[in-house]
Formats: sequence, C-alpha cells, structure tokens
Amino acid sequence: MNAELSRQNGGGEQYDLAIVGAGILGLAHAWRAAERGLRVLVLERRSFGSGASIRNFGMIWPVGQTQAGLWSTAMQSRGLWLELAQKAGIPIHECGSLHLAFRDDEWAVLEEFQAKQGEAFGTALISPGQVHKKTPAANDDGLIGALWSGSEVRVNPRVAVAAVPSFLIDGFDVKFEFSTTVIRVGDGQLEAADGRRWRAKHTIVCSGADFANLFPQTHRQAGLYNCKLQMLRTAQQTKFQIGPHLAGGLTLRHYEAFRSCEALPALCDRVAKETPELDQYGIHVMASQTDEGEVVLGDSHHYGDEIEPFDLAEVESLMLRELHKIIRLPDWTIQQRWHGYYAKSDKKPIVMEQPQPGVTIVNGVGGAGMTLSMGVGEEVINRLLGDKTLGAKLGEMASVG
Repeated sequence: MNAELSRQNGGGEQYDLAIVGAGILGLAHAWRAAERGLRVLVLERRSFGSGASIRNFGMIWPVGQTQAGLWSTAMQSRGLWLELAQKAGIPIHECGSLHLAFRDDEWAVLEEFQAKQGEAFGTALISPGQVHKKTPAANDDGLIGALWSGSEVRVNPRVAVAAVPSFLIDGFDVKFEFSTTVIRVGDGQLEAADGRRWRAKHTIVCSGADFANLFPQTHRQAGLYNCKLQMLRTAQQTKFQIGPHLAGGLTLRHYEAFRSCEALPALCDRVAKETPELDQYGIHVMASQTDEGEVVLGDSHHYGDEIEPFDLAEVESLMLRELHKIIRLPDWTIQQRWHGYYAKSDKKPIVMEQPQPGVTIVNGVGGAGMTLSMGVGEEVINRLLGDKTLGAKLGEMASVG
C-alpha cells in the first residue's frame, strides 16, 4: 500500500527524531514533531499501519474519560483531529454520542452522572422523542431516554492511517520506511532486520501490541498486556444515517467516566446475574457509521492469557443479540468481520518510559487510541523539546534526557 512512500536510506542521514510504529499514536508524534520543525523518520514493520489503528470504530470519545484523568487530553486530541483533518483532507464529523438507556438501572447511572458531572462534560439527559430527532436508529421498544454528548467526533481510521503519511511527506518531508522491522535501538542508532541503519538524536517507540519486540523487559515492568476484540461491519445502509455514535447501557460498565457513579454496581450485578456470558466475553455494544454508509458494530474483550487466535461465532451472536435490543438498521447483513489487538497497562493509564537515554516508549493507550493519541503526542513532543519531566500532566514520572 505504502511501498512507494518509502525511500532508500544508506544510514548516513541524521534525524532529530525517529519513531518506531506508524499507527495513530506514532503518526501523532510524527505530526506534532514535524510541525515544530524537527527532521522526522518513521519506521513501520508492515507495508502500512494495520494494527489496532485501523481496526476500531473511528470514535474520538472524550465522554469516556474522567475529569480528573485523561478528559483534558481527550479534548485536546479532539481539537488536533479537527485541525489535522482539515489540513490533510481527511473526512471528519462532529457527530456527538448517545448512551441509550432501556433499563431502570441504566437510567439511574445516567441520571447520577448528569447530576454530578453533566455541567463539566456538557452533557444532557434527553427524552425518547428527543433521541429520535437525533437518530432514526434507536429502538423504540423500551427506550427510557439517553445521555447526549456533543463532544464526540467520527473519522474513518482506515482512511486516516492511509492519508497521514502522504500529508507528512508532502508537507514536512518526513521520511517513512515501511516494511521495515526494527530490531535494535540505542546509542543514537536504529537497526533493521535487513541490516539498514539510521541515526537519530531521540527515538520514540510506539509499538502497540507488538511491544515484546523492543525493550520487552521495560514493557513487562510497565504492566503491559494485550486485549483482543471482535468487531463487525454491515453492508451499506441505503439512505440511512444513524447520526451520532450510539452506545448501550452495557457500555457504562466499560468506561472510566461512569465508575464513580454509586448506581453502577447495581447495573453490573444485574448483568452478571441475568447475562453472565456478556461478562465472560467482555461484551459491550456500540455503533458508528462510515461515510460510505456501513455501520461498524462491536465489541468483545479478551485479555492476556485468555487470548486465542480463533474468533468465536458465539461472541458475534451475542454482540448482535444485544445490538438488536438497542438499535434498528434497515440491513443487518454483515459484510466484514475482524479481530484486533491493543496494548494496555494494569499499572498506568498511559505507559511512558525511558529504557535508556535518548529512547522513549509510549504505549498502553488501550482502546482509547483514537481518542487520546493526538493529545499524547502533543504532550510528549512538548516535554521532549522543553526537556521537562515526561508526561507529568498524565500522572507519569519518566525523566527525558
């Protein structure tokens, strides 16, 4: 896909910054560094970024973060996405989101969230009638209401990951080396499996789920592990737009923003008793729509040693069962199925480590890569250029030399 974007390099050129990984997180760092005039090299082991960065809903989802945590980073990412989309010609939509409630315990969580945090988040509780003014896809049967948030944004990740490298090459002369597996980083040098070498003053490793390849011990000590998810995409919905991102009550179990709600344990207990299979497979349901009209549906979660290479038909059936409860689509034909992997940490909200001078690891954004990567990239580059403590604003304490 991007072979023509790569250029031959004899190893004699000096870069200000090298980035390992051309997923959204790596591209975010490359853009923010290039904007500041740094000479940037990006190395990617595949022919294009094809990991978690293209296997997701395309949701920029600030409402899932906490005010005390990463919400400000998510909102910064939102603004940067809008800027990047305009400059790089990437379609983007300020679509907002709806958390749909069909059970009393779901509504109780949303009411509590709105009472405690609604003003800060800019959210609102709306009636079924108001819901249907925002989306034709909400199921009428049993709908109590929804939490509306206007902060969420939609971008097609497959389009973005393909477009950003060309934008960076044309606009900033960023060097990309695709189909390049980096096997060694240190002492101001990077070496690929085929023997090629490059020199850089600093290297940022954004290896995502492939974190075992470079500095594996540092990644292990940071508590990183992988999550596998299954997702679906429908056929094009003819003349049917779902509008905002849609989420069901099951999603309230998944996002940090709702964990402070005292009403949440009752919801979780009910789900565990009525539908323990949903907890078994980590299922919560959401929907987003592409510009072409397909609806992206998901998802499930398997962690660490639970992960197997085989996708389960049962997981797909359960996801569709729960999705049918909350949304209506003209065409439920599934045209694509896939699984993806992302890395997260059980110790830190975002992993930022310096395994040796001149090398920084940034990883562990988990399922919030689209939401957080732009803001994280901005933060890291600012800290590097300012020679400050890396990630202090994100609750990290890794010194950058």
